[in-house]
Amino acid sequence: MINRIFEDINNALARDPSARNRLEVALAFPGLHAVWGYRVAHFLWRAKFKLLARIYSNWVRAVTGIEIHPGARIGRRFFIDHGMGVVIGETAIVGDDVMIYHDVTLGSRTFTKSKRHPTIGDGVVIGSGARVIGNITIGAGARISANSVVVRDVAAKTNQDESENFVI
Repeated sequence: MINRIFEDINNALARDPSARNRLEVALAFPGLHAVWGYRVAHFLWRAKFKLLARIYSNWVRAVTGIEIHPGARIGRRFFIDHGMGVVIGETAIVGDDVMIYHDVTLGSRTFTKSKRHPTIGDGVVIGSGARVIGNITIGAGARISANSVVVRDVAAKTNQDESENFVI
């Protein structure tokens, strides 16, 4: 667990040019606090303490402005830059080395109890304000531009051009 905490801190230092030192990152990066809080809530969720997991995740949301459902599955070295307004739904799957910016939604389009949130591949970057909606897959290494609305699969290593801001 300690190794994972240091991995997260080092990841933030590597990805955010404004990060000056480990202490600052550990104490003042809400995206990191939200991920750490998610891990506690996810542990509780998997241990069948679902109500406690939801209560705790709501507290983390109130403190950080970032909502990650405890049922979501998130990989290693996940980094949320700035963070405010990020929402990650219950059945979302996020791979390793993913970076998202503020106001991103990984949301649903249905009310079913099946898989209804996106699957995000390894190494994906999702720009500010993007909405990735439904049971779709964003391939490894893809780049989703800011303010995009993505409702269909995106191939691996796709780099969205600024002129195609909306993928429908």
